Amino acid sequence: MTPLGSRIDFRFGLDILDEAVTFPDNGFDYAVLAHCSWYFASLEQLREALTRVRRWVRNLCFAEWDLAPRSADQLPHLLAVLIQGQIEASGSRGEGNVRTPFSRESLLRMLPAAGWNPVLGQDADTAALQDGDWEVDACTTLLDDAGRMAELPHAVRNLVLSQADVLRSLAKDHGNMPLPAYSLTAR
Repeated sequence: MTPLGSRIDFRFGLDILDEAVTFPDNGFDYAVLAHCSWYFASLEQLREALTRVRRWVRNLCFAEWDLAPRSADQLPHLLAVLIQGQIEASGSRGEGNVRTPFSRESLLRMLPAAGWNPVLGQDADTAALQDGDWEVDACTTLLDDAGRMAELPHAVRNLVLSQADVLRSLAKDHGNMPLPAYSLTAR
């Protein structure tokens, strides 16, 4: 146990958008979102959540994947994320962990509207992480789900299938490099 252990409070399964949930103003020093913001159903839902917690939290620490690859070997991860996002955006909702992939720039535009003043941090070294493989696997599993694919409008399904062809031509069985990641803080 570290000296900080007793000062950290985790609230799993708490719906902060529920009006019945409330906390004292500035009752928390930090809110941390680390590689979880794409789980939100939309960028608007994330903005609502960050707006709601703004009065309760002094500081925001945020890290997420960057949709701007730095090298060609990160393209399979990018394509897998974008394909999953397109399927979700078309209305075929699932339980995957990529529902709303958005760019760093989109987040930086949204944060001031939610009451936060962001300051970019450092890029994180992601080379040893397995998320490139995980997202390629999740995407190919989703593409093999005939029910989910049938829910897509014809034009979206054709676009997704064409992108899937490119993904399959670029992806390796193992060792797909993850996208870069960025971090920021906000007050």
